This record gives sequence, structure tokens and C-alpha cells, in this order.
Amino acid sequence: MKRLHLILLIAGIATTTFGFMYQSAPQGTNIGDKAIDLAFTSPDGKTIALSSLKGKVVLLDFWASWCGPCRFENPNIVAAYNKYKDVKFKGGKGGFTVYSVSLDQNKEAWMKAIKQDNLSWSYHVSDLGGWQSKPAQIYRVNSIPASYLLDANGVIVGKNLRGAALEEALEKLK
Repeated sequence: MKRLHLILLIAGIATTTFGFMYQSAPQGTNIGDKAIDLAFTSPDGKTIALSSLKGKVVLLDFWASWCGPCRFENPNIVAAYNKYKDVKFKGGKGGFTVYSVSLDQNKEAWMKAIKQDNLSWSYHVSDLGGWQSKPAQIYRVNSIPASYLLDANGVIVGKNLRGAALEEALEKLK
């Protein structure tokens, strides 16, 4: 009987501990979650907070100049940006923008890629940490391109939307 009580006690502690650990995991990376705020440095040295874009629909885009699939996807993001940047979305003050987070380690390569790919939005940030980038760690990014579509309230409404899927999601937010 003592052994049964000991087993039940251990099982109860394990369940409680696991439940606590599970509940304390960071939120903000799943559809329906409020996005975790980021505040990192632009190429000109200014700190830009993701939360400063509240009221706009935002694509939080993780990429790098050396990433072929990222560079291949950039024209689709540019087309969506140009089409929706002035659109009035539900619940927002209008507009669509991109908060680009680069996993580059070389600032010159990052800036050159921004120019070459015509990434004309104003919100480019990086800590030049490569795969050890703090923003990538916060969002658990382990492959790029990776993206999160945020509604005007900063809630994640889509993940890793590419090409036509991004435009379809934006249409649903109008």
C-alpha cells in the first residue's frame, strides 16, 4: 500500500510539474496568439518595435540575403506590399506593411539585398546574429523563409504564407 501511495505521489508531482512547464511556455508564435513584440535595429541604427505598427496588417518576415528561397519569395512579398500598403483593413487604421527580420551576419550584404530586391517598406531589422539571432530565437525560427501574418491588433492570423496564399489571406482581412 505504501508503494502505491508513493507511485501516486510521484505521478501527481510529475503531472503537476509537466502541466506547469507546459503552461509557462512562451506564447505568441501560434495562430490566434498575440504576437510577441520585437524591437531591433534598422540598417541606419534606429530601433524599430513591431508593436509600433499596431493598427496595420503586418507580415513579420524572417529572411537573409544568402537564402535562395527567401530571395525567390521576395518578389511575391513586394507585389503584396505594393497592392495592399494603402488598403483599409477591418479593425485597423489601414495599410499593410512588412517587418523584415534579417538573419544576416554581414550588414553590407543585407543592405545590398534590400536594394536589389526592391524591399521598399521602412521596417528592416537585424541584430546580425545569423542563426543565433535573438528575434529568430524568440519566434523559434529554425528555417527560412519564415513568416507570420498579424492582423491590425497584432494577433497572428497566418504562418508561412507564400505567393498567392499571402494575397488570399490579405483579402480575407479587408
